[in-house]
Amino acid sequence: MTDTKYTSTFHTDKNNYEYITISNDKNNVRIYTLKNGLKVFLAQNFDAPRIQTYIPVRTGSNNDPSDNTGLAHYLEHMMFKGTSKLGTQNWEKEKVLLDQISELFEQHKAELNPDKKKEIYKKIDEISQEASQYAIANEYDKAISSLGATGTNAHTWFDETVYKNNIPNNELEKWLKIEKERFSEMVLRLFHTELESVYEEFNRAQDNDSRLVQYELMDALFPTHPNGQQTTLGKAEHLKNPSMKAIHKYFDEYYVPNNYAMVLVGDLDFEETIKLIDQYFGTIPYKELPKKTPIVEKPITEIVKRVVKSPTTPRVQIAWRTESYGSREAMLADVVVNILSNRGEAGLLDLNINQTQKLLWGQAFSVGLKQYGYFSIVAVPKENQTLDEARDLVLEQLELVKKGDFPDWMLPAIINDFKIQRMKTLETADGLATNLYDTYIKGRSWEQELNEMDIYAQFTKQDVVNFANDFFKDNYVIIHKEKGINDKLLRVENPGITPIKINRDAQSEFLKEILAEKTEDIQPEFIDYQKEIETDTIKDKRLSFVKNKYNDLAQVHFIFPFGSDNDRELGLSTQLLQYLGTEKFSPEDLKKEFFKIGVTNDFKTTQDQLLISLNGLEENIEKGIELLQHWLSDVKPDQKIYNQFVETILENRVAIKKDKNRIMTALSTYAKLGDFSRFKDVISKEQLQNTNVEEFTVRMKNLFKFPYQIFFYGKDFNNFKNYIGQYIDNTSFAVPEPKLYPEPETSGKVYFIDYDMVQVEMMKVAKGHDVDTRNFGKINVFNEYFGKGLSSIVFQEIRESKSLAYSAYVSYAANAELGHPDYVTTYIGTQPDKLQIAVDTMTDLMNELPEVPIQFENAKNAALKQIASTRITRTNIFFNTLKLKKLGISYDFRKDMYEQIQSLSFEEVKNFYQTEIKPLHFNTAIIGKKENLNMDAVNKMGTFTEVSLEEIFGY
Repeated sequence: MTDTKYTSTFHTDKNNYEYITISNDKNNVRIYTLKNGLKVFLAQNFDAPRIQTYIPVRTGSNNDPSDNTGLAHYLEHMMFKGTSKLGTQNWEKEKVLLDQISELFEQHKAELNPDKKKEIYKKIDEISQEASQYAIANEYDKAISSLGATGTNAHTWFDETVYKNNIPNNELEKWLKIEKERFSEMVLRLFHTELESVYEEFNRAQDNDSRLVQYELMDALFPTHPNGQQTTLGKAEHLKNPSMKAIHKYFDEYYVPNNYAMVLVGDLDFEETIKLIDQYFGTIPYKELPKKTPIVEKPITEIVKRVVKSPTTPRVQIAWRTESYGSREAMLADVVVNILSNRGEAGLLDLNINQTQKLLWGQAFSVGLKQYGYFSIVAVPKENQTLDEARDLVLEQLELVKKGDFPDWMLPAIINDFKIQRMKTLETADGLATNLYDTYIKGRSWEQELNEMDIYAQFTKQDVVNFANDFFKDNYVIIHKEKGINDKLLRVENPGITPIKINRDAQSEFLKEILAEKTEDIQPEFIDYQKEIETDTIKDKRLSFVKNKYNDLAQVHFIFPFGSDNDRELGLSTQLLQYLGTEKFSPEDLKKEFFKIGVTNDFKTTQDQLLISLNGLEENIEKGIELLQHWLSDVKPDQKIYNQFVETILENRVAIKKDKNRIMTALSTYAKLGDFSRFKDVISKEQLQNTNVEEFTVRMKNLFKFPYQIFFYGKDFNNFKNYIGQYIDNTSFAVPEPKLYPEPETSGKVYFIDYDMVQVEMMKVAKGHDVDTRNFGKINVFNEYFGKGLSSIVFQEIRESKSLAYSAYVSYAANAELGHPDYVTTYIGTQPDKLQIAVDTMTDLMNELPEVPIQFENAKNAALKQIASTRITRTNIFFNTLKLKKLGISYDFRKDMYEQIQSLSFEEVKNFYQTEIKPLHFNTAIIGKKENLNMDAVNKMGTFTEVSLEEIFGY
């Protein structure tokens, strides 16, 4: 992979728009700057007739006023509430009430007397009720989904707020109209209900162990800079005392065209697109940005230690502050990260700590921000280790870097890996668009970004060693995450919000115009799998091939038609393999050999399949296959390593049972499948400890004697066929019979786990009828209309109207295999004192499918547009056929779904709901702090049982 020099060139298109391209840029990105300062990044990608869009704004929580933290994030939420034209039935009347609410919030913020504050809030609630009769909830989402958009969302971080949509390319002008409208003005309607939803997001963050550690780390690293002093979600007291005026001021100051960009990558015409963008966004006036004095942190000159407590497994995190993203220091720090942890392959932590199982887990990473950044190492100790011992083990690896005690080949291999990863990223529309907006946010040029690889390549081993000795001193922050009670959790009362009107049937004139504007439909293209997949046979093995039209990377997949149902110890065997070597190579040397040639290996075991994959430059794939075959056929049993492996497994099991998310997964699986499930069918401690390692290594040595097929994704199938035969033997073993697991009826049982947290999470699951592919179109529209997404009935009622949860959904999941049942799942995460009304609201919604004709047509059209503008590409061409085979289908089944949705009526969906969903009985999984649980609400759902961790995990 040769180095390339990238330089900027100016051009003028046929409409006299000036733009920049970068020489040797294979993606041919065009960068425009409109007269009002708006940056526009355009690139073409013809995978599908769609465009990935991002609008990145160069502002985030670092620009929050110190007395209004969380403002940028809250503003992001309010950007989905519409304008004086979008989201309102009568703006004149609504505006008078919104102005009153704004003044009341100022009084509420200034008032110190708690009782008087409650009185003011009650008044806010009353006027909000009145104002809501004019508002139309989620009309932005209805407008944008009517285009067939997917991925509609936004996020806020330190220096960025990014708005996201993936749209069909024929809806570009409508998208621009909608976005121009919302970026032209801010209307803070439905304010106090959304505020409560943001507070629920804050509560979720309190229950997120990683965030607790991160907040403490950043506070210590940046004692004066907003990087550490202002979290994105903000302080609780600021969230509860917002200022609508401050939000308007922030919007007016930072949401100006010279402070955001348009990034569009997809099936687009350059000249037509920039002309349209200028037509809509070019009219928004330029505005000077507020002057800001840079905040400079004093150097850290000693070790700064902090302690965080929570119920999860202890760990230690160490971090050094770096200079800003793109600086020489930040780039060298990134190189050291990869010397320690290069995606689990051959770094010093990978080999000396994780491979040898000296800790449960260790990893290094770096984060580059617009101003400053940090280098960090996380270490999770074993049960018998202290946090200090874990710290010492990972710091020892840094000492090796300082001494230059890492192989000479590693640095060029890391740079090569950087290039491969970038190649993978830039081949997709989303990957390229993400890289472009990130470059813009950080204030760098696309030329600088592309030339970055050349700078990395110039670093010598001596440069790295000199940097490590100068940079890594006793000037770091260390966070001890100890097991214990988190005494910093904030528990608040339900503020008593009166449900607002959401006016589902109403439409603004703006939305009516959008819906009335007709665009020429994109015609769906249904793939001919037989035509797109070339096949052959070598010996008794089927070979399939899909051509890579994008770059020089290739993949080879060995697909075995059996999995953990056929052999419960199969997955364990492939995990153990990672710690074993051969007579020729130690396990560490094997990792190095793969990394040297830039080929990664992956073993994935599912219930009915084992997939072994190699991924890398096509020119090196044969070397990867040869190395893989050698590894499997010559794997060397080592009982001592196996015993360590078992010890690590058992300690990981202990750690998993402390993690809230893992517990919720186990609990919801228990509610769904009961005592006898794959999830619980784990190999016992005694069996693990009493097994000889050779039972596992013999299995690996014999693996390629079982039936399998091969899939190759690359450029040269003939060359692949020329060499693959020498690595293939005829099948000599039969596939073992699979174990069958029951799929019991769900019957109104409630299972509960006590866990110290702020929220309570509830998931209900019901077993349906066996999968019927004739229902797939109905399922698609039902989920879009009722249960999932920002404009769904459930989201509007639970979050928009009653502000009961940050996250709530209903999902109908069709089974992936014939002869097995579908499942319906509902989810709510909320404060304990909101559980009763949340349960009641969900129950009411599920009792009778609400009929909103406008919303139904919107959901139906959105589903059609998504199918019409989606194209099946790359490896999905082959892997889709494996999925369809399980459903007894051999063609592109989207054709049947599309035809069904075209003629689908609400009555048909309602009948589907009445027969397939309404009669179902749900089991319920609940996790939360028991003393806060509303037992009246819980008992209404069924027979209550508090279960133990052992019951739900199976160990």
